[in-house]
Amino acid sequence: MGLEPEAVIGDLDSLSDAARTTLGPRVHQVAEQDSTDFAKCLQRIKAPFILALGFTGMRLDHTLAAMTDLIRTPHRVVMLAEEEVIFRCPPSLSLDVTEGTRVSLFPFGEVKARSEGLQWPLDGIGFTPAERVGTSNRATGPVRIMLEGPALMMLPREELAAALTGLGIG
Repeated sequence: MGLEPEAVIGDLDSLSDAARTTLGPRVHQVAEQDSTDFAKCLQRIKAPFILALGFTGMRLDHTLAAMTDLIRTPHRVVMLAEEEVIFRCPPSLSLDVTEGTRVSLFPFGEVKARSEGLQWPLDGIGFTPAERVGTSNRATGPVRIMLEGPALMMLPREELAAALTGLGIG
């Protein structure tokens, strides 16, 4: 993209010697192998919110680990995938999305939810990763979700502005 990073954080097992030389003091190596590079970054940066790029798509195991890191972190993080905007759904979320927008909710444990503005309301449905997930719902206009439990929200990438505003970032 023609951009130079201010910092590179991770175990750096895939960083070339040439890149390491070019980046110089911007390289922050964390030698442990018990967490992902994404988790290493989340543990070491301070920001009002984080826009995460490049953590999805190449390898499914890395993508799933990044989704787990999204659930675990206390930071406000919005991850951009090739087609989606992904973030941990807060207990209350209002989204000003276009009618017909795909709205997916993926639980990372037991989740109870209520909703307004969805074609298939979430009220009274128990979600768990092993039993029921909330993929491919549709907005009938602005959406409001009240949630108990850990879940990721996935919206089409075109709805980045709505996601940021709903999270109090934009």
